[in-house]
Amino acid sequence: MDLSRVIIVSDRHLFDCEAAPEAAFLSYLERVSAMRPHALLLREKDMRETDYLALARRVRARIPSAPLILHSFPRAAKELPCEGLHLPLALLQQIKEEQPSLLEGCSSLGASVHAVDEAVRAVSLGASYLIAGNIYETGCKPGLAARGLPFLTEVCKAVPVPVYAIGGITPERLPEVLAAGAAGACMRSALTHASRSL
Repeated sequence: MDLSRVIIVSDRHLFDCEAAPEAAFLSYLERVSAMRPHALLLREKDMRETDYLALARRVRARIPSAPLILHSFPRAAKELPCEGLHLPLALLQQIKEEQPSLLEGCSSLGASVHAVDEAVRAVSLGASYLIAGNIYETGCKPGLAARGLPFLTEVCKAVPVPVYAIGGITPERLPEVLAAGAAGACMRSALTHASRSL
């Protein structure tokens, strides 16, 4: 399976039923990283920063060569060698206004967007790539209507940076996402079971 245009989005809670959940989680990240995705986004939004940084260090030690993007914690990104930092748009704007030095030296800065005007604003704040969604209905956000491929096309046309689709993305849907103009897509749970056969 070609994952060169896929960002793997982590979710350690997918492994809560395992006997050793963190070991299963790290093993999964190692297996999917061996498939050479575009990047691994460590998105564990319910963690405190100190715990997140400790987990990020364990991930980095387990898969030192994987392109790693940290999420939400700019100080962690400064402390740990990584390929980028991803922020919700509101947090990106807040940091830009209050503590812009936290983003200095960040080689790749991403933002999550859910509307075309948000995409334009994120780029004006310095985002070098965007994650736009949700494109399809997803169990991650039950009850939230899909924004669809036309929305994705609008976002891609509105900004000069790569756009990655998120929300209900599967390997089977990747071709139509790319045809809509996206640079790639994000997958959270779609590969969890497939990776076990590697």
